[in-house]
This record gives sequence, structure tokens and C-alpha cells, in this order.
Amino acid sequence: MTSREAYIALNMMQGVGPVTVRALAAALGAPERIFDADRAALLGVAGVGADIVGKILAQRDKLDVALEEEKAARLDARLVTPVDAEYPRRLLQIYDPPLALYVQGGIQTRDERGVALVGSRRTTHYGREMAERLAVQLAWGGVTVVSGLARGIDTAAHTGALKGKGRTLAVLGGGLDCLFPPENAELAATIARQGAVITEYAMGRQPDKTTFPVRNRIVSGISLGVVVVEADVTSGAMITARQAAEQGRTVFAVPGRVDSFGSRGPHQLLKSGARLVENVEDILDEFSELLPPGAGRPKPEEGAAPKHTSDEQMLVDLMRAEGEMDVDTLIRLSQKKAWEVSALLLGLEMKRAIKMLPGQRVALRLSERT
Repeated sequence: MTSREAYIALNMMQGVGPVTVRALAAALGAPERIFDADRAALLGVAGVGADIVGKILAQRDKLDVALEEEKAARLDARLVTPVDAEYPRRLLQIYDPPLALYVQGGIQTRDERGVALVGSRRTTHYGREMAERLAVQLAWGGVTVVSGLARGIDTAAHTGALKGKGRTLAVLGGGLDCLFPPENAELAATIARQGAVITEYAMGRQPDKTTFPVRNRIVSGISLGVVVVEADVTSGAMITARQAAEQGRTVFAVPGRVDSFGSRGPHQLLKSGARLVENVEDILDEFSELLPPGAGRPKPEEGAAPKHTSDEQMLVDLMRAEGEMDVDTLIRLSQKKAWEVSALLLGLEMKRAIKMLPGQRVALRLSERT
């Protein structure tokens, strides 16, 4: 048995986690030694009790690594372990890195420039719009967007990254063959073509209330930082934020209305010292030394000052005449539908012509004011 096969088999074991495996591998010399060590040798490892040893001995001869890889291959997936070059470098830095990752798509070196966008499954229009807008701009600037494929903010984050023609990673809370929520199957397939769908859970593992908090450490661990867009104080997104802080990652929060349930989590994080996010520059500036040149700025081939469409120019002209204003006023003055103005503002923000402000207000950037 090779180290790679050992990691896959150990990952398949019930009740045996990464921290225990790391201790055993260090004491015995290699992960594969766990499969031929006797009970006394296993019990001799500090921190490994009789219960864990019993689970290892009961399972280690019953695991079929070849069959597991075959099952993954049927879903166009492969397994990646800490001894493989594709294994994310940042994950190796956390306290309990996964023993194996099931990967649909591909993990690339540039995914080390990843930022997680997470939040509630129950969202407001504001929350979804902010998540998608930030994801579009991050992706457009060469930043990989990481999230958990859940309903709500996660879905908006992945969707925005895809719209921005960038990369996105979706980290699941169950096996690849147990996708949840089922309505995101098509989204997952698209993500696999433009990034990767990832899980540490073995084939057949159904997601439940215990798997998602464990999954969240991968979302934060694979990223430079975590942005919480909308979340209640007891939500999974807040667990991700706490894990990010423990892992030494930067935590960001997007403020919201004080009377909105989804604002409680971000506001609590802000009180605790999280970075305030009003626009994508607040994220990009934090990682300016780690991101590619021009991140968040127009690509050279697109020109330094992208031209506006006639409708975009009309909004710019209104803001030149009226100054900073709330979006509702802009909708009224433009005589356009709300969704049309929202789409136009997204385009202008991507071109760095405007800046979205708290309270659904919008202002021209200095370069557009004359």
C-alpha cells in the first residue's frame, strides 16, 4: 500500500479523523504503517485511545480503495491526497487538513488567490445582489471565488463568479453522489467546467447537520479570507468566519440594515474587528501584494477606460447632474425598471465608474465626475 492509497482508505474510515491520522503517521513513520501495525503499536501513540484503535482495526481490512476511485471516476472525479501535487497548499497549513479530496474539475495554482463568500440560505434581495456583485468583480480581477453551493448567498456567489468568467470552487457537505441541494446540480456541473466541485466525504455519504460545520473549515482553509455577506449569529457562515480567524485568515463582513435578521452576523463580526466591506476594493486592497497585477481593474485588452452603453451613460449623466443618490431615486429619474437599473449599475461598477455605498446609495468615482 502506498501513502496515497493509505490516505484514501483512512479518509473512508468512520470515526477516525485527520488529527488522529497525522499523529499515527508521525509516530509510525508513514500513513501506510497504520495498516500493518498491531494493537500495541497503535495504542502506544500519544493521544490515541482504545476506542479509536478499535475502529481502525475493525475497518482497515474492509476498505476497497480501487473501488472508491472507480466510483469517483464514474462522476468524472478523482481523489487528491496530501502527497499529490494538486492538493491545495493552503489546506496543508490548517490544523486538520482533509486526508483526501474528491475533485470534479481541477484545482489550479491560481486558486491559491481564493476568497470565500458565504452567508445565509435565507436571504434578502440586497444580500443576493451584494454577493453576486462582489463575486463578479473578484472573478473579473483574477480571484477564485470559494463557497459551499448552498441555497442563498452561496448560490449567488458561484453564479457571480461564473458571470465574471472567473474560477470558482464549491465545497460540499456530503459525497459527490449525494449533491445537496439537488436543484443546484446544473450549477455544480458548470462549476466543474470553470473551477472545481470538492468534498472530503466518501462516496455515498449523505449530508447532515454534522457534516456542514466540518466542511466549512475547508471553505476557509483553502482561501485567503472569508467574506460574510448575510447571516444570523448562529448560522454556518459564522462558524466559517470563526474557523477562518482560527486559521489565521482575514475575516470580512458586509453591513446591512439594522432591522434585518441577516445583518446580525456581519454586524457582530464588525464589532469584533472584522474588515468592513462596502465594495470590492476593500477586499482587494487587503491582498494587494498577493493578487495578480491589475486585479479588480479593467483588463489591458479591454482598455483603461471602458466605454459605456447608451443606457449606462444615461445613468452616469444623471449622477453627474444630481450627485450621490439612492438607487430608488435613480430608478425614478431614469424611468427604467428596477432590475434594469440593477444590471446597469453592476456593469458600471465592474468598469469602476461608480461606487456602491451603504444604504443602497450610489456615487460616481472621481474619474467620471467631469
